Amino acid sequence: MAKSALITGGSRGIGAAIAVSLAKEGYDIAVTYKERSDSAENVIQQARQFGVKATAFKADVKSFARAHEIADAAIKEFGQIDVLVNNAGIASSSLFTDLSFDEWNEIIGTNLTGCYNFCHAVLPHMIRRHSGSIINISSMWGQVGASCEVAYSASKAGIIGLTKALAKEVGLSGIRVNAIAPGVISTEMLDEYTKDDLNALKDDTPLNRLGTPQDIADAAVFLSGEKSSFITGQIIGVNGGFVI
Repeated sequence: MAKSALITGGSRGIGAAIAVSLAKEGYDIAVTYKERSDSAENVIQQARQFGVKATAFKADVKSFARAHEIADAAIKEFGQIDVLVNNAGIASSSLFTDLSFDEWNEIIGTNLTGCYNFCHAVLPHMIRRHSGSIINISSMWGQVGASCEVAYSASKAGIIGLTKALAKEVGLSGIRVNAIAPGVISTEMLDEYTKDDLNALKDDTPLNRLGTPQDIADAAVFLSGEKSSFITGQIIGVNGGFVI
């Protein structure tokens, strides 16, 4: 039976790169998307070029019930879920004093609660099989914090805590849980930045370039497979040296 992976927020950016890269490695894939059905369909078509099964589910990851529905549907279609990638996330930049309660809840709900929802949905299946890899996408700002991104930093720090604690809890069940903490990655999240802003971020990165979605996808493929079989509870920084 082919291995399979479920990737939240898999219609574009980092999630899309991870989905296509796993498909290239022979994984059947399921991706979730919130609004961009056209982008999700494009990812599905790219994945199918590698001869794997691929499907997309519309979802707001903040919904506990929807997470369970999607996990059940993916297991029914593929027979199992070997890899869960919690990638869905949003960001917002503002002074903390201007951050509304609704904005706080939206960011925490999407980034952190969404991660909880899908872990909760998939883990019973992985525990029964005594096998699985969970990869949570955090951020370097979850490690060190970012001014004017308090909610985002808090949500991503929460993912780091969740990852470490869950790894300890499910290790004896044969399940590995790790996180990737990306640095500055060229995705739509950077669209609001000016060219000067981006050049400054590049200058602050020791490797003197911005990251790409593929940089994160390569790390996710590694954490999915047997070459990382003795790695769990780790936060893998893919940031070009921005945070050391």
